[in-house]
Amino acid sequence: MISFLDLKAINAQYKKELLEACETVIDSGWYIQGTQCSKFEEEFAKFCGAKYCIGVANGLDALTLIIRGYKEIGVLENGDEVIVPANTYIASILAISQNNLTPILVEPQLDTLLIDSSKIEDKITKKTKAIMVVHLYGQTCEMDEIYKLAKKYNLKVIEDSAQSHGAFYKDRRCGTLGDASGFSFYPGKNLGALGDAGAVTTDDKKLADTIKALKNYGSHKKYENKYKGVNSRLDELQASLLRVKLRYLEQEITNRKDIASFYIQNIKNSAITLPIVETDSVWHLFIIKVKRRDELQKYLLDNNIQTLIHYPIPPHQQEAYQEWNKLSFPITEKIHKEVLSLPISGLQSIEDTQQIVRVINEFN
Repeated sequence: MISFLDLKAINAQYKKELLEACETVIDSGWYIQGTQCSKFEEEFAKFCGAKYCIGVANGLDALTLIIRGYKEIGVLENGDEVIVPANTYIASILAISQNNLTPILVEPQLDTLLIDSSKIEDKITKKTKAIMVVHLYGQTCEMDEIYKLAKKYNLKVIEDSAQSHGAFYKDRRCGTLGDASGFSFYPGKNLGALGDAGAVTTDDKKLADTIKALKNYGSHKKYENKYKGVNSRLDELQASLLRVKLRYLEQEITNRKDIASFYIQNIKNSAITLPIVETDSVWHLFIIKVKRRDELQKYLLDNNIQTLIHYPIPPHQQEAYQEWNKLSFPITEKIHKEVLSLPISGLQSIEDTQQIVRVINEFN
């Protein structure tokens, strides 16, 4: 069986270093808010090109705390609207609604699957205060038009970079393409922890300082609480493991790009729509579209190839957002019915990749 993603094998590459990192933390006797977290924050900020990085518990918290931070410093308030792509993973939207702001869904482009910047301006109202861009599947959004709109209407740009660690837009990496960016280090990400973990990057010192307090019970100083904060701290163990894996992220990206290139050059089945990439992608996922998606997925499984669907149900059709269930987003709905994720990882062999291509090309 060709697995979709063999996390055991991926982490086995670094086992010696990961165990040494664990031992360092264990022997230190310091497990929360110590030197491993602060060093990772410094290293990841440098990698992205950002001034500040704040480690948090997970990717959802990263986005939630950005918005909460903006509320605390008076940039956002309850009832404000945040534009967000309609076809994103639900975490992007949860971060907005959990802060008592209103998500405004915008359709993506059918080819790139990213938010359609030409449709944003029609959704801007007097209540619109931010645009949340989602660099979905590892590809950066087309930022120039979004920058223009943000400047024209005085809007904040928040990046959901949960799937795009290391991706460039022109000469800048994700994490510096907006006013603040939220990252997830969920184990399956290109830069994955061995548990939940996340981070915020920004060049805004006031926002960074506010988020540092909010994630730690609202405290800048022990036992002094400025805000009604939360407990969302990147622990020392996960930070130490991420420091190890960050050193190999560039190679991981290079390997993924090689596999994606092979897929694009060699998949020749007319039933398959290959991904269109207009900006840099780090290929967190390799997404194809096919009208007979469920049939193809079963066929591949019968041929010992595991695939996944990211994501079968769009946010506006989820029970959690029943108020949207009668809305129609036809492009989003079409995408969610047709997308299929093929195996891709930094460890995937050329033999497995060739086998996947051969089986797909024989599908009819």
